[in-house]
Order: sequence, then structure tokens, then C-alpha cells
Amino acid sequence: MKKILLADDNEIDRMLYRRFLGKQLGYESLEFHEATSGEEAIALYKSLRPDCVLLDYNLQDTDGLTVLEQCRQVAPSEGMCVVMITGSGNEKLAVRALNGGASDYLVKGQFDRELLIKTVTHAMEKSEWQHYQARYHAQLQTINQQLRDSLAELTDTRQQLQARNQELATINRELARTNADLDNFVYAASHDLRQPVNNLQGLFDELRRVAVFPDPEEAKVLRLVDMSLQALTTTITDLATVVQEQRATGTQVVEQVSIRELMDEVRNSLRTQINRTKAHIRLEMEQMEQVEYVRANLRTILLNLVSNALKYHHPARTPEVTIRTLLHNGAPVLEVQDNGMGIDLDRHGAELFQLFRRFHPGVEGTGVGLFLVNRLVQAGGGHIAVESREGEGTTFRVYLNEAD
Repeated sequence: MKKILLADDNEIDRMLYRRFLGKQLGYESLEFHEATSGEEAIALYKSLRPDCVLLDYNLQDTDGLTVLEQCRQVAPSEGMCVVMITGSGNEKLAVRALNGGASDYLVKGQFDRELLIKTVTHAMEKSEWQHYQARYHAQLQTINQQLRDSLAELTDTRQQLQARNQELATINRELARTNADLDNFVYAASHDLRQPVNNLQGLFDELRRVAVFPDPEEAKVLRLVDMSLQALTTTITDLATVVQEQRATGTQVVEQVSIRELMDEVRNSLRTQINRTKAHIRLEMEQMEQVEYVRANLRTILLNLVSNALKYHHPARTPEVTIRTLLHNGAPVLEVQDNGMGIDLDRHGAELFQLFRRFHPGVEGTGVGLFLVNRLVQAGGGHIAVESREGEGTTFRVYLNEAD
């Protein structure tokens, strides 16, 4: 449940904020707290650590910038989620608020319910992403230290082998160059996540190819590190895809897309998973074989939904995946049905499309796919309906271009 702190000395404004956010985001998923002064707001922030603060600039006892500075002393600015609300469109004040750690700002009398909801939602998602990034940055530093320790041990082993066999001299020189490259990676990792991880994966592959490990335990440790790197690379790649899709402009071309041709591409992309699971994939397109949509977006939607159907298949039966096309009130609907593990919607339904949410811990994943699919569908003016029974299967019904 998200905790929202409303810091405003105007009771009517607080009531409107609570009503707008509660109706759109769900009262059951939000917990509201209210403060009428700066002192009260700071005290509640310290005790509650809310997920988002709507902070009025003009409070009874102080101004919003002072409260913002006090909040920054409690939590680092990259972990804060504060939307400053001002009484006038003062550009200098807005810049000071953003520089002071505010996620965004709004001007009273110049925003409606939709803009308020979008601003608060974006601010909370940004805060979640920053928390997530910081957490994985710390994990990356741990991996870096493990690699440093491993490299030190490998250097000792290389020196011993060099004394016994001069034929390994060439391999040792290559390993030394690899060590130097990895040292450079350790330095750069604190500034960038994705590129150093990609560089590290390539260097690690070369190390595994050229090095000889007489102790089986050493090879086992390196395999575990390799698995960790692959998982981290997948997460960072998926997150980069989300950012790229979210920032895409409205210039993408809408065209007539053949569902059958698109599914051929999806099958080719997932051929390894299909063969491994022996899955049966059927197309039922009696009502519609083409749809007007952005081709790349529709491919991403299908690829993620079918990939999930294969990934979360029931271990006791062969995966059966059916893709249907329907018309609902004249609008196209894409349906993906499976007989997999299913989802407990009573428990997880409210957070099904949230970023980094995973519902089957025993299966590898990043919790990004459904978030991305939902964002693409919403950007196209549609929505997704889900039916699922745990242990029986799931049906995703994607309403693509709904009539206004």
C-alpha cells in the first residue's frame, strides 16, 4: 500500500487531492496522511517515510522549500518523491524546487485531476526506479569485489603454472590484459550500469575460454558468477527497453499488420523455448487477420505475452497457447490464452502490471514484461483485461484501438 502525505493548510485542497487520487489509483491501495503546517509535515515525513508528498509552497509556519530541505536531511534526494504545489507560475520558484530535490511541481488553479494523477504516478515510478537502480548498483559493486578476489587468486595460480610450464606464457599474458580491462570496469561501474556489464560479460567469456582451472571448485565458482552476470544483464536490458519505449515519441507509423506474419516472427524468436517445452501454439483468426497498429509495438506485445505463457507453463502438462483475434464494439481485440501456472488475481491483481512485480519466485524473470506490454497498449489507446485461475491458466485480452 502506497503512503501519500498531503501537506497543505487548505482543507478543501487536501480533500480534492485525496478524492482525485483515491478514485483513480484506488483507495484500497493508498494510505493518506495529512499535515497543515511545515512542522507537522516534517514530523510525519520522518515517522512515515511516505511514498509521495504533495507539498504546498505556502504553509502557515514556513515555506515548502524549507520543508523540502528538512526532508532531504532525512532521506537522500534520489530517494525522495515530492511534488511541490505553488500558488503561482513562478519559474524561478519551480527551478529552486526541482534543484532542491522535488520530483515535479504543479501550479494551483492550472491543473486538473488527470494532470495531478499523471504527475503523482510519474513521480512515484521515478522514485521506485531510483531505489531499484541504487539497489542493483550495490549488487554490482559486490560482484566487482568478488571478481577482484577471484582475479587475485587466478593471478597466483598463473604464476605457479608459469614456473612449471613455459607453454602457458601466452595464456598468462592474455589473462593479464583481461585483468587490466576488468580493473578499468571496476572504476567505470560506479558511473554506468549497462555498458560495463556488457563489457564484463565479454571479458569473462574470454577468461573462461583461455584459462585452465585444476580445482573443480574454482570452475564452479566462476559458473555461478557467470549466471549472476547473465541475470543482471537481462534485468538492465529489459529496463533499458522500458525507458526507450516510454520515451518514444508519437511519430511511429501505424500500418496494417498481419497477425499471422507477426506470429511467424514471434515463433522464430521463441523457437528454443517452444522446442524445449514442446508447446502447441494455435492461431484462431476467424473474425480478423489484420489490425491497424504500430508494427514494432504489436510485435513486442505478442512476444512478451507468448514468452510468458511458455516461461510460466505448468510442469505437469504440455503448454497449450492460443492466440485469437476478435472484434468488440468494432474495435480489435487480441487474446492470448494458456494452460500454465496461472495467477492468484485476488492476491496480485492490483499490482499485476506494476514495475518489478513477480508472482512465481521459482521462475527466473525481471518483472518488466507485463509492465512494458501494459504501457504500450495504453499508449495506443487500449487496455488489458485478465482472467486467471491458479494452477489452470491465464487469458490476456488486449483491447488495442478502442473507439472514443
